[in-house]
Amino acid sequence: MVKTNRKILRGILMGTYLFIIGILLFLVSSLYGFLNTGADRSKMLHTEVKKVEQYLPKISWKNDGNEGRNISQQKINAVENDYLDAWYVKQVAYKTNTRAGIKDYFTKNARKNIYNILDFNKSNKISVESTTLQHNLDIEFFSEDGQLIILKDTNVLEYKKVFKDTKLILEATEVSTYRFVLLLEDGFWRIRHMVKEASEKYKETPQKTTIATTDIKGINYYPQATPWNMYGDEFDIHIIETDFKIIKEANLNSIRIFVPYEDFGKANVKFDKIEKLQKVLDAAKEEELKVVITLFDFYGNYDVLDWTLNHRHAEIIVEKFKDHEAILAWDVKNEPNLDFDSRGKENVTAWLDFMIILIKSIDKKHPVTIGWSNTRSATILQDKVDVVSFHYYDKLADFDVEYHKLKNKIKNNKPIILQEFGLSSYGGLWRPFVGSEEKQANYYKEIQKILTKDAIPFISWTLYDFDKVPKEVLGRLPWRTNPQKKFGFISNTGKKKLSYKYISK
Repeated sequence: MVKTNRKILRGILMGTYLFIIGILLFLVSSLYGFLNTGADRSKMLHTEVKKVEQYLPKISWKNDGNEGRNISQQKINAVENDYLDAWYVKQVAYKTNTRAGIKDYFTKNARKNIYNILDFNKSNKISVESTTLQHNLDIEFFSEDGQLIILKDTNVLEYKKVFKDTKLILEATEVSTYRFVLLLEDGFWRIRHMVKEASEKYKETPQKTTIATTDIKGINYYPQATPWNMYGDEFDIHIIETDFKIIKEANLNSIRIFVPYEDFGKANVKFDKIEKLQKVLDAAKEEELKVVITLFDFYGNYDVLDWTLNHRHAEIIVEKFKDHEAILAWDVKNEPNLDFDSRGKENVTAWLDFMIILIKSIDKKHPVTIGWSNTRSATILQDKVDVVSFHYYDKLADFDVEYHKLKNKIKNNKPIILQEFGLSSYGGLWRPFVGSEEKQANYYKEIQKILTKDAIPFISWTLYDFDKVPKEVLGRLPWRTNPQKKFGFISNTGKKKLSYKYISK
C-alpha cells in the first residue's frame, strides 16, 4: 500500500514538473516571436480609433511645395491619418470628459492645456459635442531631419454644442484657421503645439433649386416579395422592370424609393448596391418615370461624432447619380420627426440642416426635401428645403383643412408634395370590421377629389400588399404589422384591388 502511494505521488510530481516546463517554453517562444516582429500600435498605444473608420471629414491638400525637405505621398497620408485621429480623440475626450487617447496623439506640452480644459469641464458639469466637416491642409515646413512639420489648416468647418448639467447652453458653427506643429515620435505624428489663428461664424445660403415639375402622380415602391429589402440577395431587375411598366400603365409618372444606410455600407458604400440602384434608375428612365430617392432609411443615430460618416455616404450616392435623367428630387430622410423624442429635436434638425447643405453643394440641379410624417412638422427647415413634403394617415375628413393650414404657413409659394398617404384594407382579427377593399377604394376616391381640386402633387403608399413586414419596420406586434401588409393597390397574388381604379385620379 505504501509503495502504491509513493508511485502516485511520484507521478503527480512528474506531471507537475512537465506542466511547468511546458508553460516556460510557451512564454519563451512568445517572447521570441514578439521580439522578431514589428510593434503593434494597437497594443502599444490606445489607438482603437484606427481599427474602425469613425471620423471621415472632407480633406483637401494644398500642393504648392513647402520649405525644407521634400515629402512623399506616403508620409502625407501618415500625417493626415494621425492628424485626424488627434481631432477625433480630442472630440471624444471633450464629450466624455475623459483622457483616453490624448497621450497617444498629443505631446506632453500640448496635452497639458487639454487636461486643464477637461478638468474644468468635469468639475463644472460641462460637456462638449463637436465635429469638423472639412479641412484644407497645407504643409508649410518639413524639417530636414524629417521629425517636425508645420501644418496649416484653413476654413475648418466646425460644429459644436455645449451642455451644462445635460442642458444645451450653446450651439455654434464656425469656420476657423489653425496652425499646428507636429513631431514624429515612435513612428507616429503627435501634435506638439496648436494655435487657432482666426474664426468666424459660419454663413451658408444654399442655392435654391426649382423642381422640374409639380405635376407629380406617383407611388412609393417596393417589390412585392422584398419590401424594405429591395437591394438584397433576391434583387431581380426583371421584376422591377415589370412593376415599372404596371406603374406607367396606371397613368402614374413618378416613384419614390429608399436607400437603407447600413445595407448600402454606411460610409463605405458597397459597389454592388450602387450597381443595383443604377439598374433601378435606368429602368425608371426607360418607362419615363421620375424618381424621388429617400436617403438614410433605417438610420436613427444623429450623433455629432457620426456626421462625417453620414456625409461620406450621402456624398458617394449623390455624386454618382446627380446627373441621372430619372432623378426628380433628393429626400434626406423618411419621417425624421419620429426620432425627436428619442434623439432630441435639436440633434435631428441640426443633422438635417447640414445634410441639406452637403447634398446641395454636390447636386445643384435637383431639389432637396424631407419626408415629414405629418403637417405639423412640415414647416421645420422650410427655408432650407426646395420642396415641402408631408405624409398623411389621419382622418380623411380633416385632410383639406390640415393641408390649407400647412399651405398658409409655407412661405414664397414653395411647392408642397403629399409624399405618403393611404388606407389599409385589412379587416382581420386585429382590426375587425375596420378595413375592407371597399373602404379602401372609397378613401382613394374621396381624397383624389381633393388632390385634383387643389392640384396637389401626390405619391401614394403603396403599389403592392406584402406577405410580411420586417420586424425592423414596425416590430412584431400583429395589430401593427398585419394592417401594414394591406396598403397596396394590388394584392399579394397580383390581383388589382378595388382601389386600383383611383390610383391616379
